Amino acid sequence: MPYELQALIGSAELLAVAAAEVPVARLAPLSQGLALIPATPEFLAALGYQVGGAEGASDEEAGFDWLPDGSGRRLAAWSKAGPIACVEAFFFGGSGTQRAAVWVDGRLALGPLTNAEFAPFPPEGGPISRALRHLGARVEPARADGADYVDEFEAVGLPAHRSTARWASPS
Repeated sequence: MPYELQALIGSAELLAVAAAEVPVARLAPLSQGLALIPATPEFLAALGYQVGGAEGASDEEAGFDWLPDGSGRRLAAWSKAGPIACVEAFFFGGSGTQRAAVWVDGRLALGPLTNAEFAPFPPEGGPISRALRHLGARVEPARADGADYVDEFEAVGLPAHRSTARWASPS
């Protein structure tokens, strides 16, 4: 079963402010006080992304193909109120890619980090787990069922939905 995610992640309070600036944004809660805004076509259009646009529609600073030009400035502005991460993951059949970057105090502070298809995660973890750690996420000792969490990705609840669109759907 495939997994795909393109989203912004930050504290629930910070992303509530960001969502108020971009009314089409859907805020989805995660655990540990975090939330995400899925990068839906509507959200990206509100940020200035041209659906079906030119390949040059990425923000060079961040390296994300789906992030509209100039979005790094908006993320930098939001990050003055708290760290914010831009993340993407695409997995199918056990292989895939991850990318993450974090803005703090108005500047790109981490990344972009990329883990290519078929490459094992480094000892410090995958790009998204490292970004989540930068946001304050921690691996908790055990889940309600008594099993240990694997990493921050799992600990904050990112496996809950397998697609960006599903995160945007009201629960």
